[in-house]
Amino acid sequence: MKAFVLAIDQGTTSSRAILYDQNYRVKASAQEELNQHFPQPGWVEHNPEEIWRTVLSVCRTVFLAAKIDASDIVSIGIANQRETSIIWDRETGVPIYNAIVWQDRRTAEICERYKKSGEEPEVREKTGLLLDSYFSATKITWILDNVNGARKRAERGELVFGTVDTFLLWRFTGGKVHATDATNASRTMLCNIETGNWDYQLLDLFRIPRSILPQIMNSADDFGLVDDVFFGHEIPIRSIAGDQQAATIGQACFSPGMIKSTFGTGSFVLLNTGEEKVLSNNRMLTTIAYQLEGKKTYALEGSVFVAGAAIHWLRDQLKIIESADQSSQMAEASDSAQNIIMIPAFTGLGAPYWDPNARGSIFGLTRSTGPNEIVRAALEAVCFQTRDLLEAMYSDWSPQSQSWAALRADGGMAANGWCMQFLSNILGVPVDCPLITESTALGVAYLAGMKVGFFPEPSVFAEAWKCDRYFKPKMKRDISEKRYSDWKDAVKRTLT
Repeated sequence: MKAFVLAIDQGTTSSRAILYDQNYRVKASAQEELNQHFPQPGWVEHNPEEIWRTVLSVCRTVFLAAKIDASDIVSIGIANQRETSIIWDRETGVPIYNAIVWQDRRTAEICERYKKSGEEPEVREKTGLLLDSYFSATKITWILDNVNGARKRAERGELVFGTVDTFLLWRFTGGKVHATDATNASRTMLCNIETGNWDYQLLDLFRIPRSILPQIMNSADDFGLVDDVFFGHEIPIRSIAGDQQAATIGQACFSPGMIKSTFGTGSFVLLNTGEEKVLSNNRMLTTIAYQLEGKKTYALEGSVFVAGAAIHWLRDQLKIIESADQSSQMAEASDSAQNIIMIPAFTGLGAPYWDPNARGSIFGLTRSTGPNEIVRAALEAVCFQTRDLLEAMYSDWSPQSQSWAALRADGGMAANGWCMQFLSNILGVPVDCPLITESTALGVAYLAGMKVGFFPEPSVFAEAWKCDRYFKPKMKRDISEKRYSDWKDAVKRTLT
């Protein structure tokens, strides 16, 4: 009897596989780190072959750990780092260039030229996105223009494009399926999120041949079969979702007004707006939260480019911590009288500022400032940026609202109790951390299982969601408002 769903969560810094039983319990999991490549300042790349190798490796590891074989898997779901762009040979499957990662800023000048020529309003109306190098479109253009012969090969139909989900799907199915889901398509800056189709005017604008693009499907759909050459048995692939949308599903944010934040390398807040496509007046993104049976659910999204990455910077570059686990204790031990503010704009500032040229800075340093205070400032920066996003989102969606909904938090930093308490203090609302912390993997596993009848309908799944840790505001409101005001002042000094 088939008894498990396999979730593949291919992220920015690692690939992982998690095996779930019918009660959403983890049977086995495995994770491997992924190397980051920085060829030039502001450039971020991954080796697509390493992405593929690590995904295969973690899948095989969980099979061994659980002492099962592929025939025990009812279906597979794939969650992926979004916007990261890969182009490969249609015949051989070999990439023609490294994957250009979502964080990469090499096309910022291209985006500025489009803005100056007045293209952003049309892009925003159709895609819900801002004209920014964060998204896939200009990354595709850059590869076609900078890899020798790539544009002519693409026009001849010899090349194909995909975000990481599409690349993995292509490899798993032996090149039989070239597809993506609506959530990933909505992040390319090429998809009309109202019609759900690739937009030919945008393709012309960015000079991208339609022939290289994948088919757009539902988030829970028939994505083909994993070739038996990989695991000894064919396995159905029944869901694909961008990692942040998958986390929204894993957090059971199915009702309009529900809001989640995932704290990983970056931090991503999504507010479910239901069937309403809300275009932001505050530089938030409008995106597809999920698409089931042809029906789209929309969300407002705000992105913080640097969250956990700031802690990695303290560990790897400054070497003032040995592991991320130390950060909570160091923040607790810091001198609270020192008002140190860090702006971690290592790759520019994301929403609501969207300044690709902003760079990191630290304010308030004195001779008494030490590692504890710097670590605390890095954690606080994540919380301040999260409030920036919620201020903007609620102004767009419910401007008359006097209060915000509780925030459901997940991701690696959600395990940091000090950080989550400070987040609740600054937001002035409860922060709920789920019992099952791997919301991204759970979300895509749920979709894959639901599609084949292994898991129940969304309303039943939502009832199974359980809060593990609950944080409510403890800081006096006048103090939290003063701290946030100081943050806003520091940001103004940082913007170019």
